[in-house]
Amino acid sequence: MATSSTKILDHLVHLTPPGTVEEASQQFRDLGFTVTHGGTHAGGLTANALVILGDGAYLEFISFTHPASHYPPGSPDRQKRDANPWAWKAPGWIDYAFLGSSTVSISNIINERAKQDGSGVRYVPEVDGGRVREDGKMLEWVISAPDEVHVRGTVPFFCGDVTPRGWRVPTEPPSNSEHPTGAQGVAHVRLLARAESLGSLSAQLASVVGDPPQVNTMRAEHIWKLKTPSGVPSARKPLLVLSAPKNDDEEAYLDARGPGIFEIAFLSDAMPFRQAADTIYELEQHRYRSPLIH
Repeated sequence: MATSSTKILDHLVHLTPPGTVEEASQQFRDLGFTVTHGGTHAGGLTANALVILGDGAYLEFISFTHPASHYPPGSPDRQKRDANPWAWKAPGWIDYAFLGSSTVSISNIINERAKQDGSGVRYVPEVDGGRVREDGKMLEWVISAPDEVHVRGTVPFFCGDVTPRGWRVPTEPPSNSEHPTGAQGVAHVRLLARAESLGSLSAQLASVVGDPPQVNTMRAEHIWKLKTPSGVPSARKPLLVLSAPKNDDEEAYLDARGPGIFEIAFLSDAMPFRQAADTIYELEQHRYRSPLIH
């Protein structure tokens, strides 16, 4: 799927400790989600599993195949592992991706916007990526990612498929995206950041998404309505919500983990979507905040 849109939610990344992808998968099965086996990424450093949602987005459970101590210090594999952008992240929701393109440079599009609006965000040139599925099929894509100055997980990276997206996100058979919870799609992704950095981060996200946020001053939230990979017309689109901590628990979470994803919520048959009168989100939903595996 080729696109130059920069606001299509592709997937959300949950890091689990080395070698625990299956354990995380079972925890989500116990919560009422259908989990699809993924495979091993190019280079063999990480493996994953997926929860595919009806809107075409998915959750990715990813873990390193071995702890860093498995590789001799200074060895090429150890250097590659240490250079991975998620190598020093604590387990939990660590990153999120929008759908990219293999034919158009998303990095150039965002950098041009940032130059015009002065937000300061910058993406590096696209790099190749891939994964081998358990059935042996080789998947290929390109990654557009922010530079090292910008914290991974605050602004998204982009994944643009070279091979068909259906290979990477197998929505067939339909049972792959049917969940006992009734979850149909992502309701919102909420990012936490320090109050003093909200303005600058909001400007950077506006450069990435391509739209200014809707600001709820009463709740100090900056909100963007995203699109979904399915392309099915619907009022129930995922929201990206940026806010400062609202209580001591959220302050502690931010102190421990730094800025990034705090909460993910899912639209569900059993928990219907409602649109608030002021057009700011008001949802009845499942929410998942803290890491499930420590």
